[in-house]
Amino acid sequence: MNPAAREKLPEHTGDKSGVGVHYVDAYIKPMNLKLPDGTPVKCKRKGLKIVFSAGGKKGEGLLRRLDTGPDPVVMLDAALQEAARSAGIELTVEDGAIFLLL
Repeated sequence: MNPAAREKLPEHTGDKSGVGVHYVDAYIKPMNLKLPDGTPVKCKRKGLKIVFSAGGKKGEGLLRRLDTGPDPVVMLDAALQEAARSAGIELTVEDGAIFLLL
């Protein structure tokens, strides 16, 4: 997780997307990496869709403003959880760190 992502929230930028795309992009960019065991982890945004993969597992989630409300932080968390569930991965965010259970 990128702690500087909060600076990209719509109230700090000219983002008029309604879903905080600048924040979402800044948040998920550091999630693209290889774990110590060599497992590749990738997360990207395609429009309102979040695509998350770890190893051979892949899932998708949507940024749903109507379901979660206008807060991009809540919206992204719900989309990431949806993508992780559809991939069969348990994703937990605690104290600024993201934990995966494959």
